[in-house]
Amino acid sequence: MSTYDRYIQAPAEPQWQVPATGAARFSWEYDDGRDRLLALYQKGKDKQWDGAKRIDWDIEVDPYDPLGTPDESLSLYGTRHWAKLTERDKGELRQHFASWQFSQFLHGEQGAMICAARIVESVPDLDAKFYSATQTMDEARHAEIFGRFLHDKVGMAYPINDNLQSLLGDTLRDSRWDMPYLGMQVLIEGLALAAFGMIRDTTDKPLPQQILAYVMQDEARHVAFGRMALRDYYKQLTDAELREREEFVIEGCYLMRDRLRGVEVLENFGIPKAEAEEYSEQSEFLALFRQLLFSRIVPCVRDIGLWGKRLQEAYVDMGVFEMGNQNLDQLMAQDEEIAEKLDAERFAAEEAARVEEVGEAIAQGAES
Repeated sequence: MSTYDRYIQAPAEPQWQVPATGAARFSWEYDDGRDRLLALYQKGKDKQWDGAKRIDWDIEVDPYDPLGTPDESLSLYGTRHWAKLTERDKGELRQHFASWQFSQFLHGEQGAMICAARIVESVPDLDAKFYSATQTMDEARHAEIFGRFLHDKVGMAYPINDNLQSLLGDTLRDSRWDMPYLGMQVLIEGLALAAFGMIRDTTDKPLPQQILAYVMQDEARHVAFGRMALRDYYKQLTDAELREREEFVIEGCYLMRDRLRGVEVLENFGIPKAEAEEYSEQSEFLALFRQLLFSRIVPCVRDIGLWGKRLQEAYVDMGVFEMGNQNLDQLMAQDEEIAEKLDAERFAAEEAARVEEVGEAIAQGAES
């Protein structure tokens, strides 16, 4: 069945074409490179995996509660509409919110794949081209996995959110080679990482937990790559050039914050857009969720050298300024550890089950 049969409403057009600008850069220096980036490239090669095999797709998923979503996290909770909902209605609402959220993950991952390919083309250094090539494969795998989860387990999909599409367009249209790093690696991927982590750490559903843990293991490398490359490059820029990039970050952060409303879901339940936006703004859970989602972006922006007065004021306005003190290295190390621990637990349990099965077969043979 085509994805178009799963969309709640069809995308405005079958394909979205973004005019490409900028130059493709070749490097004739093949032996030199930054040790830390080459080490990350080696890690990127070593850590490749197959989403069809590493993830247990046989796990059943209740489409009406795919993520174990608590009622309080739904922006309609506590409003005049909530009491009118039947249990079936609430299940459908959970399904729609999970579909909307994972659809944005899916569209973002396709954007990340295209941005990584753009980086391969435009970045001047060969070591960065090498690593970006591994990231392009990672992002293709993530898009494959999120698409399969939506198609086979949730049973519906949502078109790309306007704000996410706007930021992706701005990122890809810019001719400067560092902008795909900044727009994708820092902003879009940083926000996605925080969202992945919140769901991974709160869901009691094993399939989305596996998906998010393994995707986050890859994304930890991607963010490290963006930090390394941009930190080195931004040390060379003038104050004016840094301010231009800070303005891009400010606009992008406001867009990403407003992306999180999920107003499209409530509209599909017959609630007028203005009222849906009001419910989203008044939701205490969503306000906390939004704040925590910047836990990966703000420290990364500060780390790469973008920390001017206007940017700091914007983060104060968003209520996320204190996130700049988060320890990114520690967060990324935790992402790696959680994925490895999940693997160890899963495969140890599978091995124990195989041993028990063999033991039972032997015992049955002995009895006969």
